[in-house]
Amino acid sequence: MSSTTQQTGLIVSAHSADFVWRAGGAIALYASRGWNMVVVCLSYGERGESAKLWREPGMTLERVKAARREEAERAAGILGASVRFLDCGDYPLRVPDEALFQLVDIYRELRPAFVLTHSQRDPYNFDHPLATHVAQEARVIAQAHGHHPEEGVLGAPPVFLFEPHQPEQCGWKPDVLLDISPVWQTKRRAFETMAAQEHLWEYYTRVALQRGVQAARNSALKIQYGEGYQRVFPQVTAELA
Repeated sequence: MSSTTQQTGLIVSAHSADFVWRAGGAIALYASRGWNMVVVCLSYGERGESAKLWREPGMTLERVKAARREEAERAAGILGASVRFLDCGDYPLRVPDEALFQLVDIYRELRPAFVLTHSQRDPYNFDHPLATHVAQEARVIAQAHGHHPEEGVLGAPPVFLFEPHQPEQCGWKPDVLLDISPVWQTKRRAFETMAAQEHLWEYYTRVALQRGVQAARNSALKIQYGEGYQRVFPQVTAELA
């Protein structure tokens, strides 16, 4: 990274908590290195991922949205990221062209060095593969010379798919294991802000420990906590080691 140019990482999250469980370590790690980390939440997770809130008497959709937004903003702040919300609905998530082109504009504004988003399949949650489809469609449109030709086109930032809740059922296989040990406590503090989904705290702690063991086994490094990612596009490099 140039001393005068701050690089950016973009995370496209279906719901307001997904980025915390699945990519919080990468976000905190790169933020600690001085990167501009930006999260785009397509929805607040207000219907399908807020059961604890809906059990409260007199709960309303707008109150759930407000609570989930506040949680996501606090979590992003802990991780060192900013967060934007497109409010495209939840269960079902539906992304109109207006929101798609808004995401295209974000790509061209930020020119991210990499993109993190969901697995391409998830039979348990159709919002997740839709989010990754939209993330990649927006990326392709941002690369098109004929889309707002007065603007500079996007390059080819690599896209990494973070771990789904049940990877075996989603056809997801990690080919990148990221050491997040230095920022693990930051990630843990961030997902403890997600009070609406407290039942997932220990689950994602176990996931991080498991990926850490696998990362250590596949390297000569002492790694305790890790995150897994699947690349969408080939890595382009002049060196293999």
